[in-house]
Amino acid sequence: MKKSKGILSLILVAAVMVLLGVTTIHGLDSDGMGAARNINLGLDLEGGVSITYQVKGETPSQEDMDDTVYKMQRRVEQYSTEAQAYQEGDNRISIEIPGIQDANEILKDLGQPGSLYFIKHYGSDDTENYAINADGTAYELTKTIEELQEDGSIVLSGSDVANASAGTYSDQNTGAAQYVVELTFNDEGTEKFADATQEAYDNGEDSIAIYYDGELISVPNVEEPIGNGQAQITGMSSFEEADNLASTIRVGGLNVELEEISSRVVGAQLGEEAVSTSLLAGAIGLVIVCVFMCFVYLLPGLAASIALVFYTGLILVLLNAFDITLTLPGIAGIILGIGMAVDANVIIFARVKEELSAGHTVRSSLNAGFHKAMSAIIDGNVTTLIAAAVLWLRGSGSVRGFAQTLALGIVVSMFTALVITRVIIYSIYAVGIRSEKLYGRKKAARKPIDFLGKRKAFFVISIVMCLSGFVFMGVNHARGIGAMNYALDFVGGTSTTVAFDQAYTLDEVDSEMIPDLEEITGDNNIQVQTVEASNEVVFKTQTLDLEEREAFSQYMTENYNVTGEITYENISSTVSSEMRMDAVVAVVIATICMLLYIWFRFKDIRFATSAVIALVHDVLVVLAFYVIARVSVGSTFIACMLTIVGYSINATIVIFDRIREELKVKARDESLKTLVDRCITQTLTRSIYTNLTTFIMVVFLYVLGVSSIKEFAAPLMVGIACGAYTSVCITGALWYVMKIRTDAAARETEMALLSAESGNGVSAGSAGNSVKKNRKNKKKRK
Repeated sequence: MKKSKGILSLILVAAVMVLLGVTTIHGLDSDGMGAARNINLGLDLEGGVSITYQVKGETPSQEDMDDTVYKMQRRVEQYSTEAQAYQEGDNRISIEIPGIQDANEILKDLGQPGSLYFIKHYGSDDTENYAINADGTAYELTKTIEELQEDGSIVLSGSDVANASAGTYSDQNTGAAQYVVELTFNDEGTEKFADATQEAYDNGEDSIAIYYDGELISVPNVEEPIGNGQAQITGMSSFEEADNLASTIRVGGLNVELEEISSRVVGAQLGEEAVSTSLLAGAIGLVIVCVFMCFVYLLPGLAASIALVFYTGLILVLLNAFDITLTLPGIAGIILGIGMAVDANVIIFARVKEELSAGHTVRSSLNAGFHKAMSAIIDGNVTTLIAAAVLWLRGSGSVRGFAQTLALGIVVSMFTALVITRVIIYSIYAVGIRSEKLYGRKKAARKPIDFLGKRKAFFVISIVMCLSGFVFMGVNHARGIGAMNYALDFVGGTSTTVAFDQAYTLDEVDSEMIPDLEEITGDNNIQVQTVEASNEVVFKTQTLDLEEREAFSQYMTENYNVTGEITYENISSTVSSEMRMDAVVAVVIATICMLLYIWFRFKDIRFATSAVIALVHDVLVVLAFYVIARVSVGSTFIACMLTIVGYSINATIVIFDRIREELKVKARDESLKTLVDRCITQTLTRSIYTNLTTFIMVVFLYVLGVSSIKEFAAPLMVGIACGAYTSVCITGALWYVMKIRTDAAARETEMALLSAESGNGVSAGSAGNSVKKNRKNKKKRK
C-alpha cells in the first residue's frame, strides 16, 4: 500500500466513524432515522401494552390453558421477540408487548381470539351450509354452528392448523405478483384436510369455507386433493389482505375461545438508573479494554481499540436497521460482545508477535499474522453462528431475541477484526510508521508447560465440579428449599395491583418501597410496572401465601394510605414448559451441528468430540454455580447458558487450530504429548488475554449493574473463567487421550517416543526444547 493510499484509507475510516457517531446520536434525518434513541426497547426498558383475555364458558383444563398460552406466545412474537404471554388465575391469559403505546392498535390487528372452523359446502342432507347473501356481496352460513357440528359438516377446527403465513410469488404466464396464504396442518389436520379436499374435488372442485368469530373469512375452491398438509389460498388482491387472513387463521387456531376483558399501557419494568448504570459499566469496560490492548500490543492494540469503537457504533445502527428489540440482558449481551470482539484481534496480534520474535520483518509479520489467524477466527465464529442460527429457527421468545443479538455481534466483530483493523494497521504502516518496537515486544520462546502430565488431576477436578451441581440439587431438595432457586419467570407467582392516591415513578418505587417489600415477600427479584394514565402500580413476585398478602396490604395501608382494593392474581411462568423444551432442543441441535462442522473442518471426530464435551462441561459447571450459590433462575438463566454455549468453544478452536497446524510439520522424534503441550503453551497468552478482556467487561456489569444484571453477570464470570480452564487444561488432554486410545498405531509410536524422551533424561514438559538442543550439539560436533 502506498503512502497516499494509506492516508486516504485513514481519512475514510475516520469519516465513517464520524458518520456512525452522528447517526447514533442524531440520526440521518429530522425524524432521527438510525439514531440509538429509536432502537426498539423491551418491556423492561420502555414498557408497552398489556392485554388480558378470559376464556369463554366453563373453566378449561390446565392442558388447554398451557397449549393456548404457548400458541399466543408464538403469535405475539410477530410484534416482538420479547413479547410475553402467561396465564393469570384459572381462566385468564395476559399478553405484554413492548414498544406499543396504543392498545387498540394491537386489539384491532391481533383480532378477537375465537373459534376457527373449516366447513364443507353441502351437509349430509345435500343442502348448502353456506350461500351468497341477498345483496350478493358475501357468503353467509345457512345453519348454526351447533347444527353443523351435529351434521358433521365441520371438517377441521383451528387446533388442526399448525401455521398460516402470507406469501408472494410471480405468475408463470404474466409475471404479475400473486399474493397467497400458505397453510400448514398438524398430523391429524393433514389427514382430515386430505379427506375434505378429496370430497370437494370430486364434487366438481367445490369450496371449503373458513369460519372465524361469527363470519366466513374465506371461501376458496379446491383445485386438487391435498394430502401433504401444505395448502395455498390464492386470489388475494394485496399482501396486506393475505397477511390479515393469515393472522386471523393463526389466532383462531386455539383450543379455547377468548374474550378481551382489559387492556392498558404499562411503564418500563426498570428505572432510568438501571439503564444508565449498565451503559456506564459498558463505557468504563470499553475504555479499560482499549487501554489494555494498547499496553500489550502497542500500535496494533491502538488499531484494535479504534475498531472496537467502530464495532460499538455499527452495532447500535444495525439494531435500529433490523428492528431488533433490545432488553437489559440485550444491553449486557452487547457489552459482552465488545469483550468478545477483542478475541479475533488478540489471535491476530499474538501471531504477529510470534513472527516478530522469529526475526521476520514488520510487513511479513503482519501478513503472516492475518493469514495464520484466519482459519481459527473463521472456525470459532462459524461454530457460534451455527448455534445462533439454530436458536433462531428452533427457539421462541427471548431465545430468538438472544439469537438475533448474538448473530449480529459475531458478524460485526468478524468484519471489524478482519477488515477495519486490517485497513487501519496497514494504513499506519503505509504512512511510514514501521519501527518493530511499535508493533509488539519480542518475546523469548516459552518453555512448554506439562499440562498433559497433570491431566488425571484435571479430569478429577472437572468431574467433581460437573457432578457437584446434581449433588447439591439433591441436598437442596432434601432441605425443602427446591433443587434450584426458580424465579417467577419459570414457576409463576403473584401479580399484585395497587391503586395509590398519587402517581409514583419507577425509580421512586425502587428506592422507597422495594427494599421493604423484598423483606415482606422474601423475593429479591420483584418486577414492577406502572400503569399509564393512572396511579396504579403492578408488583410481580414469587407466589404469596395468605399471611404474606396480609402483610403486603398492611404495609401499603400504613405507609402509603392505600384505602382502595389491592388485587392479587396468581400468574403462570412467562417461560412456559414448551418454550423451555424449545430452548433445550435448540441447544442440542446446535451442539450436534457444531460437532459436525468441527469434524468436517478438522477431518478428525476426536477434535469435534473433545470440543463438545468441553462445552457441556462449561454448561454443567455454570449450572452448579446456580445451584450452590442459589442464584435466581429466571429469564436471564437461558440467556446466560446460551452465551456460554456460544462463547466457550472459541478458545478451544484456537488451540485445536494450532495442533492441526503443528501436526502437519511434526518432527518424527517428537511425541504427541510434547506437541500438544507446546501448542497449549504457545496459545496460553492468547487464552488468558481474551478471557481477561471479556471478564473485565462482565466485572463492571456486576459491580455497577442492578440486581437483575448482577444475576446475569455473576454466572457469566464463572462461565468465562471455567471456559479458560477447560480450553487450556481439558480439551487438548481429551483429544490426546482419545487419539491414543482409538489409534493403535499412534499409541505404539507414542509409547516408543515417550520412552525415548524419558531415556534421554528429557522431562515431558521440556521435550521439545531438549530435542532442539541435542540437534545443535550434533551440528557442532560435525
